[in-house]
Amino acid sequence: MPSSSRQPIGSAGSFQAFFEDWLVRQQRFLDELLSAQESSSSTTTTSRFDDTDVVGDLIARVLAHYQEYYDEKSRMAHRNVFLAFSPTWFTPLERTFLWIAGFKPGLVCRLALSSLDDLTEDQIHRINGLSRETNWQEKSLDQKMAKIQESVASPPLVDLARREGMQIQSATGSDIEGGIDDVDNQIEPLKSAMQNILRDADGLRTRTAETMAGILSPLQNVRFLSAAARLQFRIRMLGFQREADRQRGSTTNGW
Repeated sequence: MPSSSRQPIGSAGSFQAFFEDWLVRQQRFLDELLSAQESSSSTTTTSRFDDTDVVGDLIARVLAHYQEYYDEKSRMAHRNVFLAFSPTWFTPLERTFLWIAGFKPGLVCRLALSSLDDLTEDQIHRINGLSRETNWQEKSLDQKMAKIQESVASPPLVDLARREGMQIQSATGSDIEGGIDDVDNQIEPLKSAMQNILRDADGLRTRTAETMAGILSPLQNVRFLSAAARLQFRIRMLGFQREADRQRGSTTNGW
């Protein structure tokens, strides 16, 4: 769980520092998950993961780790929601997978169906039902997001920005302050709308993951959570590799 002494996250740099530390702990959790997964498939050795309570505790700690990320992101978004929608701590490749500043909730269902080969018919039925419900809620949020995007290009906001841009050079200090106040009055509703839809999207992500955890058995949860973490690290590593290749290409072309 997050430390009570942690400073509020309000800038890209401070959240990136948190995220990098979070990833270090994510790797440790992945190591534990893989150990538990290996122990469950072994018939010749015993380990602490043979205890159902130990496995349950591991799953709870992993889910709490994800919740810590959302708690910190929520605090950061409260201070600057635009950072949440333009996350500089992700690579360009990672950002292509984002949906309302995070992973698309339906991915939870697709990943479970593709990574678990011992699902019962009842589990598959429940996962398909969860997928349909999640898809419906995703579409609802897509519609809300589209309205927010339309408001950004609405005539009042665009006209205000154009007018202030044209007058800024000849304006007095008090005129500039008044213009900034006008912009703030226009921006505040947009910030509020973005904060609300981010809260709803993160809530859907959390509820979907928690519902999935309830559908799966403890050992299935271990395999599912390890698959999710491996996918996250794989995409991040590929993103860094592509950026390195791009920079090498730019250096070569630029002598």
